[in-house]
Amino acid sequence: MARKQSAPHAPPTVTVKGRDMRLRTIGFVVLAALAIWFIAANTGSVTIRLWIPTVTLPLWSVLTVTLLVGMALGMYIARRRARR
Repeated sequence: MARKQSAPHAPPTVTVKGRDMRLRTIGFVVLAALAIWFIAANTGSVTIRLWIPTVTLPLWSVLTVTLLVGMALGMYIARRRARR
């Protein structure tokens, strides 16, 4: 991997197997792979107490929902900041 010199305001890129990839993309792929591995490794059941009901679910489903909600909130906040 060789770091490429680019324009002053262009996003930083790295050349991987002849393709230019943004460092942000590489970081996202690495974090997504770690999150999927962590979710897959935690398969036991957990009991979650909501306000009134108590629910027993597999931990992987709770982690997946938490990941998706976190991603949705992150995209919402990023979109709001980009509009300013």
